[in-house]
Amino acid sequence: MEKLRFGILSTSSIAPRFIRAVQSVPGCQAAALASRNPERAAGKAALWNIPKAYGSYEELLCSDEIDAAYVAMINSQHYRYAKMALEQGKHVLCEKPFTLHAEESRELFALAREKGLFIMETQKVLFLPVIQRIKKILQDGSLGAVKMADFSSSFDPGYNTWFFDPEKGGGPLYGNAIYSLQLMQYLFDCKVVEWTGLCTRSHTSVESQFAVSMLMENGLLFTNKTSTSVTTTHTAYLYGEKGFIEIPEYWKARRAVLHYPSRDPVILEYPCEYELVYEILHAEQCIRKHLCESPVMTEDMTVSAIEVLNAVNKQWNPSVS
Repeated sequence: MEKLRFGILSTSSIAPRFIRAVQSVPGCQAAALASRNPERAAGKAALWNIPKAYGSYEELLCSDEIDAAYVAMINSQHYRYAKMALEQGKHVLCEKPFTLHAEESRELFALAREKGLFIMETQKVLFLPVIQRIKKILQDGSLGAVKMADFSSSFDPGYNTWFFDPEKGGGPLYGNAIYSLQLMQYLFDCKVVEWTGLCTRSHTSVESQFAVSMLMENGLLFTNKTSTSVTTTHTAYLYGEKGFIEIPEYWKARRAVLHYPSRDPVILEYPCEYELVYEILHAEQCIRKHLCESPVMTEDMTVSAIEVLNAVNKQWNPSVS
């Protein structure tokens, strides 16, 4: 079986994590790397043990050295380069947020179907073993009906110079709220139908922190609080009628704790070296089956999530088109 050759577009902070995960999958290869700076591309390729480096994204996508493109540059460029990759006959894994507009997401999925290519938003949290276990626990009813959930996260965006530029899709809403939103869609197989929220502003118009509340079709209410100003608990809680689940660092979870009344906590442990490996394994299987869309991270999940985030952003920035 020939290896599936990935081309990595960007030398961003997530790129080496993706590369190491690809290199740990027997059927995949990190075959090429591109940056807008040729020297940087060559240096990072040597550092990360990638055989080929390109000084532009376009050059990499036009090459015959890769089968699939990993799109990981700034948010506002996802649509452009994912589309270019499809037009060049490459499968696409695109970082979240997939695009900044729902119509762009629909266009990319339609183009992938037209070309007979696979495309997926890379939402690693859905594929983590501990999340798979949690979904089974929720389905077996041992926690009762989950009525409420709470997500908390924080980070220092200082290494991303574009992060506070609204024209580049900056801000924690698009980059971080999408974890909880798509995780809840996946765990409960339903959509968000109502939402509201507040934010504080950075030195630009982009939010520095936010608190949003969302109501799902099944009546479950959940909140997401994310800050670039203070450090939060970095934990999710799912509250059921018979107990609750605690998920530390939910966006890259390796463990969870089940809490039941009058019982000792039950700890679920799923250690792994590279948490992105599970979504890569899933994408590889889909590509080898000649699928155009993941049965897990679907077009509908991608589109409905960006529609909700667009609506929240519109509440905060009414002039945004």
